Amino acid sequence: MSKRLTLLLPVLLFSLALFNTARAQQTGANESGSGFIFNHVALSVTDLDKSADYYRDIFGLDEIENLTAAEGIRWFSLGEGKELHLISVLSGPITLNKAVHFAVSTPQFDGFIERLENGGIEYSSWAGEAGSITVRADGVRQVYVQDPDGYWIEVNSAGSSGSQ
Repeated sequence: MSKRLTLLLPVLLFSLALFNTARAQQTGANESGSGFIFNHVALSVTDLDKSADYYRDIFGLDEIENLTAAEGIRWFSLGEGKELHLISVLSGPITLNKAVHFAVSTPQFDGFIERLENGGIEYSSWAGEAGSITVRADGVRQVYVQDPDGYWIEVNSAGSSGSQ
């Protein structure tokens, strides 16, 4: 499998799972009835501690037990049984563009923006305008940040009363 596909596959699966999460939670299966539900996304990182600090401090994720017990891997809870796995056992550069991203929604969108600004964390609109928020046609507000390895993360207000 090509490196690009290897990096893109978890992001695509994560996006698909988010789309089907509500239905899967109601029925215990995805729309096709295959029984598959999203479990985790794994990111290849260059500095495990720096990346772990980022996801804990900026996103407030709770670290959970790495059940593989393998060194160079740390796990974080995304809630509802979903997980983020940070893996530093592979070497080589990580090159991505904004179209390859995963997205999280928060009802505290304004508070998250304040946390970014207070922490000196750069964020941008989809168009790349620094310190700017995109407002989609459906009223959802979104920004993009990059983690220490350059992965793009969309943070949006979808599903919150403040998104309209």
